[in-house]
Amino acid sequence: MKRRIAVRVLAACIGLWFAQTVPAVEEVFAPEGPGLWLPITADGLHDPTGPGTHLLQNPSDALFYLPSSSSGNKVRWVEALQEGYIEPRPSILDDDYQMQVLDLDVLRTRTAGIPMVLFPHNKHTEWLECGNCHEWLFKSKAGATRFGMFDVLNGEYCGRCHGAVAFPLTDCYTCHSVKRSSLKKPVKELELHK
Repeated sequence: MKRRIAVRVLAACIGLWFAQTVPAVEEVFAPEGPGLWLPITADGLHDPTGPGTHLLQNPSDALFYLPSSSSGNKVRWVEALQEGYIEPRPSILDDDYQMQVLDLDVLRTRTAGIPMVLFPHNKHTEWLECGNCHEWLFKSKAGATRFGMFDVLNGEYCGRCHGAVAFPLTDCYTCHSVKRSSLKKPVKELELHK
C-alpha cells in the first residue's frame, strides 16, 4: 500500500518529489533566505580542515551585491549579466574573442500535460559556446534529442547545469512557463520560434 502511494505521489508531481529529496542542497547555500550564504567552512561541501580552505572566498563576500534569488545559489545570474553586474570573459585564451549570441527559442511541447518549456538560446549563448551543449549533449536538429525529467533530475541534459550552477530544478515554472491555452495555434513538438 505504501509503495502505491509513493508511486502516485511521484507521478503526480515529480518536481515536488525532487524538492523533498534534496533539502540539504538548499540549506548549503542559504540557511535563512535570499542573499544569505553559509561560510565555506560550514557549507558541508568543503573540508573545513583542508589546507587551502582558508584561501577560498566566502560566497557572501563575492555575491552579496548581485541580484538575489530565494533559491539555488541565491543569485539571479541572467539578470546580473543583463544589468551589467558581471562581465564574464568570453575566453581565457583570446582577448579578442566575441561570443556569438543566438536569438532562437525552442518550444518543447511534450511535457506530460504541465506547461511547455521555452528554451531561450540567447540567455545561454551570452556566456556559453554552442559546443558546450551541441552536438554531444543536444543534437541541433529539432526533435533529435529525446529526454525527460528523470534524465534532467539525474544530472543529464539541462541537469548538467541546472541544480549545480544555474537555478535549481525545484523552480519548475521557470522552465515550464508556456501554457498551452496561451498559444494562438497548435504547435508540433519542438517547433522553433524566433
